[in-house]
Amino acid sequence: MGRISSISRPELPVPTRSPVPLVRVSVRSMTAAILSNFTEWLAEVSGKPWFYGLIFAIAFLDAILPIVPSETAVILGGIAAGQGSLWLPLVIVFAAVGAALGDNTAYEIGKRAAKRIERWAGAKRQREAKLDWAKTQLKKRSGSLLLTARFIPGGRTMITVASGITHQPRKRFISFVGLAAAIWAAYGAVLGFVFGDRFKDDHTKALLLAFGCAIGVTLLIEVIRHVKNRNQPA
Repeated sequence: MGRISSISRPELPVPTRSPVPLVRVSVRSMTAAILSNFTEWLAEVSGKPWFYGLIFAIAFLDAILPIVPSETAVILGGIAAGQGSLWLPLVIVFAAVGAALGDNTAYEIGKRAAKRIERWAGAKRQREAKLDWAKTQLKKRSGSLLLTARFIPGGRTMITVASGITHQPRKRFISFVGLAAAIWAAYGAVLGFVFGDRFKDDHTKALLLAFGCAIGVTLLIEVIRHVKNRNQPA
């Protein structure tokens, strides 16, 4: 019986995948792009009469969700006031009232949802550490901390929410956040009013200067507090 020769099967070509570029867009870059477009839109509409209401809304929301550029809106309002489109005192009033109401809303959220927020913070050590720090500092210096936190984006939300969680005296809270909101609104609007010509084509400079001024105000408050309390017993 003859040997049956093995039939070699032709090797099938392995399908190759065409190289498809994998685009990875981080959340940060997407957020930055959205905020950049939003800032440009704010600059375009800053001379409209209804921009007062927009300043109020952004200042209110930024106190609760620290992703809205409230400083930018106030500075742009100041720039528009310098150009004669808006009235500077109204820019300050709308920004201050929106910020103060937002801070009080954050307080109420902290008060009503204390247990949920503490469980959420407890899921990560970093969150829990920040909340514990806020609680501790509020016991030591609630007034000065509320003034300082208003000039720190994100920090003000943590402190106001923590004030609600720890049930800080409401009248004292309202007094300090009202004062802080008025100072914050005035410095941002006046900044845009005075330096408007330098900022109209470069909003990044406005934000950097605003951030620098915020740090300066924060340090000033801390220095005053330190000088005031250095002779007091521990």
